Amino acid sequence: MKRFTALLIALLLLFALTACGAEDKPSDGRTGFIMGIDPEYPPFSYLGEDGQYTGFDVEICKAVCDYLGWELTIFGVNWDEKLVQLDSYECDCVWSGMTILDSMKDAGYVISAPYYDNTQVLVVKEDSGFSSSADLAGKLVAVQLGTSGEALLNGDLADLSATFGGVVTCDSFLKCFTELAGNSVDAVFVDLPVAASYAAEHEGYKIIDEQLGAEQYGIAFRSGDKALCSQVEGAIAALVENGKYAEIAAKYPDIVNNLLFLND
Repeated sequence: MKRFTALLIALLLLFALTACGAEDKPSDGRTGFIMGIDPEYPPFSYLGEDGQYTGFDVEICKAVCDYLGWELTIFGVNWDEKLVQLDSYECDCVWSGMTILDSMKDAGYVISAPYYDNTQVLVVKEDSGFSSSADLAGKLVAVQLGTSGEALLNGDLADLSATFGGVVTCDSFLKCFTELAGNSVDAVFVDLPVAASYAAEHEGYKIIDEQLGAEQYGIAFRSGDKALCSQVEGAIAALVENGKYAEIAAKYPDIVNNLLFLND
């Protein structure tokens, strides 16, 4: 009878442990990590020719997960709803050329140390005749929803925005450029590295030589996930120390000079 009771207790304990999902494990028992990205944001995150997500941020996250022994899952967020999806546990972080905003900190999100210096620029067609933001007075400008660019045009750069004929919002920067290609808008307001990547791969576009709004990129975690953020930051520090970070960065020459961990 005692052996039967002991066996029953053991089975019940095994059932209870099996029933616990991965989300119930403490952070030090984590085996997987879900990275939330904008799937159309080269050179930081995008779909490669092999059908797999790649880009600087994606490669660094993969290296972090390898270092920590985690299995990486990549989740493409709707950028305008990225924080809603983060709060809904659809991903463990938002890590994809994400600008650090005071509003995020004020809302309680845990934000990593900044890793990239960025500015916003205007992209126009080479034959447009536009050479400054002033030339776009009365013209239509496209910007991606939920980006710092949109926030700037509604905030610190509202005076500039008011000179435009209108601001057209799209749910991806690629759609912004589609609008520009079809002459539905006259310019695209976008992050400098994204603009440089697009202009390098598509003929007929140029970046107006004005940097509008300095900002920095970081990684966003849910409120209460300070320990997780620290784990990721610690792994990144190790990758910087062992040279893996620089090795990955060398693949992305257009952004390497603005990476804070390599140029501080």
